[in-house]
Amino acid sequence: MPGARPRETLRILTVAGSVLACLGTTHQILNQRLLRRPPTDPPPVDTAVSVLIPARDEAHRIAPTIRSVLAQRGLGDVEVMVLDDNSTDGTAAVVESAAAGDPRLRILAGTAPPAGFLGKPHACAQLAASARGEILVFVDADVTLAPDAVAAAVAVLRGPEPFDLVSPWPRQVAVGALGRLIQPLLAWSWLTTLPLRIAERSRRPSMAVANGQFLVVEADALARAGGWDSVSGAVLDDIGLARSVRVAGGRTGLADGSQLASCHMYLDGRELFDGYRKSLWAAFGSPAGAVAVGAALIVVYVVPAVGAVRGHRIGAVGYAAATVGRVLASRWSGRPWDAVAHPVSVAALVGILAASWVGRVRGTLHWKGRAL
Repeated sequence: MPGARPRETLRILTVAGSVLACLGTTHQILNQRLLRRPPTDPPPVDTAVSVLIPARDEAHRIAPTIRSVLAQRGLGDVEVMVLDDNSTDGTAAVVESAAAGDPRLRILAGTAPPAGFLGKPHACAQLAASARGEILVFVDADVTLAPDAVAAAVAVLRGPEPFDLVSPWPRQVAVGALGRLIQPLLAWSWLTTLPLRIAERSRRPSMAVANGQFLVVEADALARAGGWDSVSGAVLDDIGLARSVRVAGGRTGLADGSQLASCHMYLDGRELFDGYRKSLWAAFGSPAGAVAVGAALIVVYVVPAVGAVRGHRIGAVGYAAATVGRVLASRWSGRPWDAVAHPVSVAALVGILAASWVGRVRGTLHWKGRAL
């Protein structure tokens, strides 16, 4: 019968996608129970800490970052360094004003990245080379820290099960329609797919996840891993650095940083699109990997919603399971009711992934005036 085969194909994909969506949300619930949560009243830090902030043309948003870093509690021996990475917008002057003469803060003048080095890894490498702390805390210029954020992160780093690198995942400030669609997918993605406890114990680099917005690492572990030079050309330098630490024998992990830090990555939808487009191509290894992941996302999170609209009850179950997962992840970004648009979020992400690969193939990807 004409049309029977497409309907049967939709039914099969709806069932398969719905089952996987239910499994993914079940796994996410387990992960959120197991995710390490920093102490709300951390002990004082009794070792030298360097808080390091790379900044390129961040005059419009770096002041709250500087004030929040200088307001950290529980840190005895601490230095704060900002690397002004050839800014043209007066970033250094804004930093000086926000610091209000605090002697703990120094501004370094960055040099242009050499051939083979991308901008941010080169900036972080310069900061690390000048730091004297035993613990290095890398903070992006769009992140605002709670008063005990660094001490709490160090408590996880040097806790009963110590790590060499810890990434307390910040809350993402989602602005505008595209931001509310895309930003919540950051935490949701690894909560759904990464077996946290297994990943923590594994030495496999492929199971390392990190977020360079707020990254805490032992200085000696960073040196053993080859420092930021080891990820000189990596667009996803934070994940690359965590993998380098693992290759060198170190242990990396994630923590709940939703109460420790917030990150306002992008000011509008255009900036968000450009930001994701510049790096999303690198997330899945190859064009074939990107196609496979994109297809899987569509089957698991878009097809059940389509099936539900077409009257498939199992599709409604799959859509509901995905929505629950997004609601649970909303502590890291977005509003709970944004979860109803999860299929649209996934479709938009796949679209940006395709645009990212087009830009990669054509060699048209840039960020802050530098080619990638």
